Amino acid sequence: MRFAPEDRAFLAALLTSLPREVLRRLRLLIRPDTVLRWHRDLMRRRHARACQPKRPGRPLTIRSIRALVLRLVRENPNWGYRRVHGELATLGIKVAPSTAWETLKQAGLDPAPERASTAWGDFLRSQADALLACDFIETVTLSGQRQYVLAVIEHAARRIQVLGTTARPTANWVVQAIRNLVMDLDDAGCRAGFLLRDRDGKFPALMDEVLAEADITTVLTGVRMPRMNSIMERWVQSCRHELLDRCLVWNERHLQHALRAYERFYNQHRAHQALNQAAPLRPVPDPITDPERIIDLNVRRRDRLGGVLHEYSHAA
Repeated sequence: MRFAPEDRAFLAALLTSLPREVLRRLRLLIRPDTVLRWHRDLMRRRHARACQPKRPGRPLTIRSIRALVLRLVRENPNWGYRRVHGELATLGIKVAPSTAWETLKQAGLDPAPERASTAWGDFLRSQADALLACDFIETVTLSGQRQYVLAVIEHAARRIQVLGTTARPTANWVVQAIRNLVMDLDDAGCRAGFLLRDRDGKFPALMDEVLAEADITTVLTGVRMPRMNSIMERWVQSCRHELLDRCLVWNERHLQHALRAYERFYNQHRAHQALNQAAPLRPVPDPITDPERIIDLNVRRRDRLGGVLHEYSHAA
């Protein structure tokens, strides 16, 4: 037979007041030492509750303050708990430095020296307005001739520029394409500071010198690490899936014509998730709020490249 904790507490409490006849019957179920042990446990728990302080210690930090501490550290990875405490003081929030330290510890955040290292994604986001990326695309015409396409994309605006196509990407051809790019950037008022590329041997050393004269620093990606140039690689995938895999390219001239059409489509019409469904050269239009206009939608389709690309717009 097993006794529940409340039964043990009841018997231990009534130990001194039970009649002898009841005690004799109780011995048949439990031993006297067991009842005495229950009684000692009961007294120990009562004593522990009585010794507990009325105020268990420092009150918990307000949730909004903890959230603010984590926000400051997230937005400033090189800040330690002392720097966070100072910023809270400038905001009129009076807490102890140990409060900031304890908040960071509970959140599992490392000390400032271990958080201060800049990750590759943080670098791309912080320099997006001044960052370009370029890459070569390889394709084959119907005649079996291999063609190379050099393209550049702006990280912030997602605007793509196809610099040219060639069957022989010599150093002189690449350098001339980059010089044309620098002149186009000057005419457009684009202040690029970095150009991201891989370590392809088709990029000559003279190309970096031309960019350096225009105050553009070349940033190389890691070996076999396409994610370091993810935005450019994503455009390459889109170009293959939406154009090159659906279009039969006859020759270099036909390839240039198709790429010019896709460049206009990509920059002026195609929706981009990173831009909240806007295009690089077209903002998102105002939503339709008129119920009658929604019911009477008149949307027309415009075909590009013989129907390979479709553009939809409202009829005038």
